[in-house]
Amino acid sequence: MSEDNGLKSPPPGLPQKPGKRLTLGHIADQLGISTATVSLALRDSPLVAEETRVKVKQTAEEIGYIYNRSAASLRTARSQIVGVAVHDILNPYFAEVFSALEDVLEEQGQMIFICNHRDDVKRQRAFVNTLLQHRADGLILCPSVGTSAEEINRLVDQGVPVTLVAREVPGVWAPCVRGDDLAGTCMITRHLIEQGHTNIAMVGGRRESSTGQLRNAGWRKALSEAGIDPDSQIDLPELMTQADGRAAVPEILEAKVRPTAIVGFNDLVALGMMTTLRRAGIEPGPDIAITGYDDIDGADARTPALTTIRNQPDKIGRLAALTLLRQIAGERVPNTPIVIEPELKVRESSPPPGVRLAPRLAE
Repeated sequence: MSEDNGLKSPPPGLPQKPGKRLTLGHIADQLGISTATVSLALRDSPLVAEETRVKVKQTAEEIGYIYNRSAASLRTARSQIVGVAVHDILNPYFAEVFSALEDVLEEQGQMIFICNHRDDVKRQRAFVNTLLQHRADGLILCPSVGTSAEEINRLVDQGVPVTLVAREVPGVWAPCVRGDDLAGTCMITRHLIEQGHTNIAMVGGRRESSTGQLRNAGWRKALSEAGIDPDSQIDLPELMTQADGRAAVPEILEAKVRPTAIVGFNDLVALGMMTTLRRAGIEPGPDIAITGYDDIDGADARTPALTTIRNQPDKIGRLAALTLLRQIAGERVPNTPIVIEPELKVRESSPPPGVRLAPRLAE
């Protein structure tokens, strides 16, 4: 008499021996369709009817079939993998960029590998090498400080689609999607000058990156146009985070001539300064005007609400993804930068010198 051990027998047509690999053919036999249709359905191809796709995936799940993406890539010459590398995924701005490009790539069935390289070029190179080993379809890269044009051009020369985002590297053969950093910082510095400020500090920005260079150049341009010598102002480079902003406050307060306004490299630096200034008894806005850059989520909800530059992360993310997909499809894309126009958001943190604003009423 056989003993019931609670285990179910495999459905008819499936391998009976333990450990034998399930194949597309098993699903095809179960449903009475071709293996080509099964393969397309598992890749969410629009060539297969929705009802068939659902049946294929349901059957695959029931029998425990795992789609072999590596084998499929050998047949199609596509891995459906795209790498995305940025220097600070914890920055809400890059989280918004990533969310937008992820939406576009996932619609096309792309799997995304992400790297937070932290401006460590060795870490970035290790990630790129891993992508190449997995035969990735392409790379979206906010290049680390120290990235050379030669290493990006080697990828392009090997046929790997590459799109830069946010930062440029001179001499690369790949397109770049970014905001107009020079125009944006020039715009926000002019706003402070129009408010009556003449002592305007610049805090933050890695000056080896194109973004750091261009935003600093925009600040200098606006000051020079107004007859103010930029070299006579406080200029603190290499600061990127809220912690960096907090750490910069003592140097600002101990300056022989304290600035009446500060241009923050980004919103994180600006928000870090605002917190520490208030703890020192200096009210952000009325005592020292402060501006940021990027318009991250919540910048308008602070007290005071932060004047900043809207840097269009959703548009930049979508365009970066679409630009990469065009290359993956075999289209030749010009390597000229795609520059997105910034938008000035004037709020409470940048009043004229000595002006105290009435508190906002709760909505």
